[in-house]
Amino acid sequence: MSDSPPLNPGIADLRKSYERGELDETASAADPLQQFRTWFDQALNSELPEPNAMTLATVGADGRPSTRVVLIKGFDARGLVWYTNYHSRKGRELAVQPWAALQFHWVELERVVRIEGRVEKVADAESDAYYASRPLDSRLGAWASPQSEVIPSRTVLVTAAAQAAARHLLHPPRPPHWGGYCLQPDRWEFWQGRKSRLHDRLRYRQEGGHWVRERLAP
Repeated sequence: MSDSPPLNPGIADLRKSYERGELDETASAADPLQQFRTWFDQALNSELPEPNAMTLATVGADGRPSTRVVLIKGFDARGLVWYTNYHSRKGRELAVQPWAALQFHWVELERVVRIEGRVEKVADAESDAYYASRPLDSRLGAWASPQSEVIPSRTVLVTAAAQAAARHLLHPPRPPHWGGYCLQPDRWEFWQGRKSRLHDRLRYRQEGGHWVRERLAP
């Protein structure tokens, strides 16, 4: 074995004691959507940086997983919605394997929410409505960017955006390759950091059309 010092001395010694809250069965909602709504509202009211940011994990046809951060744009009884380019890597992977996982990490609240389920595209009318609500630069960007593709330089993007602006002026229509996805949860997990690494983990899973709530060991 090498006697060389570690490349990053000190990383193994990083520690944090989680003591901001707790989560137990009596204080949590029986429905995971309601529990999520409560925590999401608390994250918003705490003025955290980008409380709507979530990690999306997908799996390609080759079985190779990939993650990226996207922004939730709505949630209700159907599931959680975000928007993206259908031709991007995540879009191509969801076309082959329509199951995915989401994760919110609200560091300041010492909380994590994990969600798993099947993903479907939202209706065209819903994508149209959200697209129309975006700033003009963002709408033009959806036309300009061949998301996840190799490009020779940033100039390609700037030029494509200018061409889209010249072509569509102030009213670009929604590109046919851009729209929304909705993850329909069949599993939720709510994680609250606790002292001594004895964290609280409550999982909700579908069974017989009902939600079963159970505690997981940290």
